[in-house]
Amino acid sequence: MHELTAYQSNQLVHFKMVVDDIANPKLRALYLEAIKSIENNLKELLQYFPKAPQGTRSQNTGIDLTAFYAGQLLGFAKTAVRTYAIAITETSTPQLRETLQKQLNAAIQLHAKVFYFMLENGYYPSYDLPKLLANDVANANKALAL
Repeated sequence: MHELTAYQSNQLVHFKMVVDDIANPKLRALYLEAIKSIENNLKELLQYFPKAPQGTRSQNTGIDLTAFYAGQLLGFAKTAVRTYAIAITETSTPQLRETLQKQLNAAIQLHAKVFYFMLENGYYPSYDLPKLLANDVANANKALAL
């Protein structure tokens, strides 16, 4: 529940930030469809949060987007790790496999650095479930309010 809510909240903010820059009407319509779909997903997921352990709610009302940008970078790094792992299992060239392994290790290191940055700054309280879920609710509501 946390991963889906956090991921979709970040993507929703991003999609809402860029949708007005999309000139192609068909692509813009697809973005608008994705925005509406993600909004519905978040509204449905938020119904389950009251049943989870509760913490205090974050009251960040400023426009500092550091947490958003860090979350986007963390999502990228996590996806990169998964993608490299899959690619390694599908290559038959030893030199390419070695290159991909080197890049996978770099992606793992980037993920760790971003994760610890977020943890140290209170953007990803992964070891405090009530606070983590409270942040998910706050971020989803911010994304929905845009």
